Amino acid sequence: MSTVSTQGQSLESRYREVMERVGAAAKRGGRPADDVLVIAVTKYADMDQVRELIELGHRDLGESRVQQLLQRAAMIEEWAMRRRTMPGVAAAHQASKALLDPEDGLRPTGIRPDGVRWHLIGHLQRNKVKKALDIARLIHSVDSLRLVEEIQASAYRKDHVVDCLVQVNCSGENSKHGCAVAAAAHLCDQIDTMVHLRVRGLMTMAPYSANPQDSRIVFERCHEIFEDIRKRGIGGRHFNILSMGMSNDFEIAIECGANMVRIGSSLFGEHHVSDQTEDTDDE
Repeated sequence: MSTVSTQGQSLESRYREVMERVGAAAKRGGRPADDVLVIAVTKYADMDQVRELIELGHRDLGESRVQQLLQRAAMIEEWAMRRRTMPGVAAAHQASKALLDPEDGLRPTGIRPDGVRWHLIGHLQRNKVKKALDIARLIHSVDSLRLVEEIQASAYRKDHVVDCLVQVNCSGENSKHGCAVAAAAHLCDQIDTMVHLRVRGLMTMAPYSANPQDSRIVFERCHEIFEDIRKRGIGGRHFNILSMGMSNDFEIAIECGANMVRIGSSLFGEHHVSDQTEDTDDE
């Protein structure tokens, strides 16, 4: 594994490089490259970068805040509609990915007219649930029964099933969202009783470290919890997503069993913000 600088590279070269690293990490873990779904975190990306990434063929995008998710999804949809009316420009095609394909017809595909699947990767407040469900294909950050009940109620009113991941605080950091390790299986079991909510797997984040290997113990712990829940049959055949790893440590996460990673700065370049805790909380 190597740490790669993104400075001075084009978005296309960064994208190809990231996908090669994903494939190599999957191979080290004994899996094919297409076993891993990359969520491109657009939180600090320019809209021109987001549009360029879509033109390169990438379709899964993640935002951490509901308001920005709504704004960016609307801007991309408007751009795609204008683009389809241009002579010689074909409509975007959604690349298939079995991990998120609907399996039983209970829920819409979540693919928007622009061919994009938007993911809500950040902490979700209960008063933002209704708006989030209008856009998000997958909610990555369910961490309490109160939030589960709010999503269930909103999904009932919309009459569709919402896919979600349970966020587990495997590092034990007070600054991290997520349910306690000991509560993860119980929360998944509670979701499994909901008619309009479907638990698809787990998500966790490791503490930021200059040495990505420091994340391994956190990822291995989450993988153990994931496998334990699967063995219990909670979530059934739909429980198949383990989301771990960001730009700094996604290769370690994949080696530890992740089949979904969230990558921002390695794709879009480094960013500078004053609050580093916020910066590393979702990508």
